[in-house]
Amino acid sequence: MAAPSGAASCEDFAEFQELLRVMRTIDDRIVHELNTTIPTASFVGKIDAGQTCKELYQSLTDAHTSRERIIKNCIAQTSSVVKTLREEREKAQDDAALLKQLRKEQTKV
Repeated sequence: MAAPSGAASCEDFAEFQELLRVMRTIDDRIVHELNTTIPTASFVGKIDAGQTCKELYQSLTDAHTSRERIIKNCIAQTSSVVKTLREEREKAQDDAALLKQLRKEQTKV
């Protein structure tokens, strides 16, 4: 079960949450994955359990790495936006819309 490989959009928080939910599918179904990976007594000679376990481990590792990369990327992007908005806020302290946008971005981080 492979993780989505597309670039994550950090602007829409709901979309980002949905992407993370989809990427967690392998974790959420780990019992099922283990049950289908480890052979029963009748299939023990037909399936290389060591190899299938290695493949499952690799799938989990890849999924975790992808999720971590996407999360860190979005944190970096949003932190950059916050930094820019803070600089703008220092120049225009009376701008309520700017303050609202800054608070929104800070909440996302």
